[in-house]
Amino acid sequence: MPASAGMTSLRKRRGFPPFFFRREKAKKRYTVAMKILIAILAVMLLLLQISLWLGDGSLPKAWQLQQAVNLQKTENEKLAERNRALKAEVDDLKQGQAAIEERARNELGMIRQGETFYQVIEE
Repeated sequence: MPASAGMTSLRKRRGFPPFFFRREKAKKRYTVAMKILIAILAVMLLLLQISLWLGDGSLPKAWQLQQAVNLQKTENEKLAERNRALKAEVDDLKQGQAAIEERARNELGMIRQGETFYQVIEE
């Protein structure tokens, strides 16, 4: 008995309209296409996740670079403060003799002519 003959008899026995069986085939094609589409989307999502966590521009590398940037910023701030202090000292040395005299007294232990030097030793 051919398969089409079985369908015909089933239609006649149960009273199903002919378009019902065509709709069933369309549903099966639709579900197969949807399964394929879902599988493709799942694979794409997996690939995106892999590149997000393990790729060249991944999140861990971005976090590491952010830490390096923050560390460099703090070092730059310290160096900028040092540069400001050095610039102020250079300007002071260019302006007057008082700064030169102060530096000579503190760093070289020099005194003016006619001054008496007293050294206090703390015990």
